[in-house]
Amino acid sequence: MGLLGGAISGCSVVRDAATWKMTPSAGPGGAGSQAGAGNSVAPNLTQPAFDVKPLIKPARKYVGLEIPGAPASIAPAEQFATWVGKKPNLLGAYVGWNTGLDSQAVQNAWAYGALYFQVWEPFGVTMQQIAAGASDDYIARFAASVRSLNLPIALSFGHEMNGDWYPWGTKQTAAADFVAAWRHVHDLFAKAGATNVIWIWDPNDIYPVPDVQLQPLYPGDQYVDWIGVTGYWTVNGPHTYSSLFLPTLLDIRKFTAKPFIIAETGVQSGSNQVSSVNALFNAVATHDDILGFVWYDYNRQGDWRLENRPTVQAAFKSAVAASEFGFTVSATR
Repeated sequence: MGLLGGAISGCSVVRDAATWKMTPSAGPGGAGSQAGAGNSVAPNLTQPAFDVKPLIKPARKYVGLEIPGAPASIAPAEQFATWVGKKPNLLGAYVGWNTGLDSQAVQNAWAYGALYFQVWEPFGVTMQQIAAGASDDYIARFAASVRSLNLPIALSFGHEMNGDWYPWGTKQTAAADFVAAWRHVHDLFAKAGATNVIWIWDPNDIYPVPDVQLQPLYPGDQYVDWIGVTGYWTVNGPHTYSSLFLPTLLDIRKFTAKPFIIAETGVQSGSNQVSSVNALFNAVATHDDILGFVWYDYNRQGDWRLENRPTVQAAFKSAVAASEFGFTVSATR
């Protein structure tokens, strides 16, 4: 989670990467297993890789969710659906480097009718090291697990790279090194035949970092499927589409026509919280190139949950009822 108008520091920063490192199983990354850095995983290439093209720009909008416990357990997503009256169909999880693929989470999301969205946070390694091959064994094994499972996943690597609050951000990493690392990771997935991935390049909205140029950080259209933008609707900072997302999207449109997804968002408590929810849905509904959004339902550096704010929950429930929002991902072929 990035800087909210410069007023609130990134929530993801306070997470200790070791907190959510999963213990790899001893076997390969098949059903219900997690393929860690030390596992021997051979991809199952007996079937063609899952074709993600219909999911890259579907006819209806994604209603995404990041909520504690999901999709390792589907129960939190089911609970959220009861609050808002519609099932989320893009389920996000934050995953640390040297952590194996959570195959069960991918399968849980798929069985629920949702796409698994991994926010891959490369703590403990530099972009220069990744680009130079220091993590090749881990990346190759992870990619083999993705290919072997052969379900679609959305993957964001090194999100909010235009900020200075992550090690892979501007304070510690040159743009060229970030791009080289991204391309190297992507190439290793391609080598493993893991084309069942939707690649998301996810900068923070430019409001708190207006002097950082985005184009030098962009890996290129052949390496990216979606442009994800992280941005939060605040009280004292941006709280309209034209102030929060539009400047970033216009800047990005100078160098790519890839579709957008609001990859992480929430609404700060305050006088404009309901109007911000309505603005979020209106922006997604009225722009063909915005595929949907991912709601951050966490109590971390601020309480972003909607379930304890009746007016926010009611506004969300009313807006998401529109027919263009939500679809069963597993039925899209």
